[in-house]
Amino acid sequence: MITNHTLTSTQRSLLFNGSCMALIATALCFAIRSDVFDAQAAEFALSKEEIGWTASTAFWGFTVAMLFGGPMCDRIGMKPLLAGAFLMHVVGVIGTISSQGFWSLYGATLAIGVANGLVEAAINPLAATLYPEQKVQKLNLLHLWFPGGIVIGGLLAWMLTGLDVGWRLKTATILIPAVIYAWMMFRLPFPQTEAVAQGLSLKTIYSEALRPMFLLLLGCMILTAATELAPNQWVPSILSKTTGLPGIALLVWISGIMAFGRAMSEWVFERISSIPLMMVSTLLAGAGLYSLSMVSGAVSTLAASALFAMGVTFLWPTMLGITAERFPRGGGFLLAMMGGVGMLSDSFAVPLIGRVYDQSGPAAALRTVAALPLVVCVVFAIWWLSERRAAAVARA
Repeated sequence: MITNHTLTSTQRSLLFNGSCMALIATALCFAIRSDVFDAQAAEFALSKEEIGWTASTAFWGFTVAMLFGGPMCDRIGMKPLLAGAFLMHVVGVIGTISSQGFWSLYGATLAIGVANGLVEAAINPLAATLYPEQKVQKLNLLHLWFPGGIVIGGLLAWMLTGLDVGWRLKTATILIPAVIYAWMMFRLPFPQTEAVAQGLSLKTIYSEALRPMFLLLLGCMILTAATELAPNQWVPSILSKTTGLPGIALLVWISGIMAFGRAMSEWVFERISSIPLMMVSTLLAGAGLYSLSMVSGAVSTLAASALFAMGVTFLWPTMLGITAERFPRGGGFLLAMMGGVGMLSDSFAVPLIGRVYDQSGPAAALRTVAALPLVVCVVFAIWWLSERRAAAVARA
């Protein structure tokens, strides 16, 4: 049986770095898709809501893959999931390139969503297994490559636009990191998940999903995911309309700040714990979204988007880290549930933002989302106060 302890430090590093490259491939899917929304809408005569529905398949496809992939991760291991992810990345990219209208674009984007979901279903428990004493920190370092990958993809898309390259060739660039992560990882041994290595039964693993605190955390993930990912899918289109700045440049700006913040995660977590960090982050995210809905000039837009970026930097990986730390008996299954529910939330949020965009204009689309993180802030504040009170009682 291969476990974390039977791997060499070099093997652990290579698996972690390969996971980062797989997440770059996922991020490129988001960045390139955000950049080509308007070109696809123009070529296929689609409304913003219809484009939103094609994009939504990437989110609910991700969810389906994670909800199936999570249990399979504990049953068959992480390597087969990543093999499936690579296959679906190839199918999805080729399908997108050959799309001829709404339904072919819909199906191809769904395949990419499944690929991204299988990646996440494998690499989150893999990171937690490789570094059991540093779960939150390592998950944040891993997930810095989502905004980092968006920066790479955004700059690439910007450069290709300058060269007058069409949206199909832009989409093909997703295959580059996909081939690289396949080459890096498939030649290495993979450990079993923590739960399986501990000899826990699948019934025990699945029963963790019914614990009230996990269900509360799951509800918070619905709101935090909609706060981070859904607005970012529309940022290039919305902010280019309201400010005149290149939309993809603003996405790169936001993602660059997020990547820098996650790169500093070890320093951050030495000074603040997960729950207070979530309180601060959600407050900043709500303020940032509301500010973005009100700005018009370049300087104020950059400032408001920086505030939003600082707010959403730690949301997704810290939610996963809290799950891994507080519910370790849930194995890859609970991490998959968290990621899957988060993406399912976005599968509804992206087209709904598109509808508000069509009906009320771009600013209203952002203002609608601004209240979501404030609800999460209240939940985590109550959680934090409850734990402090319980700790005080225990000391008395």
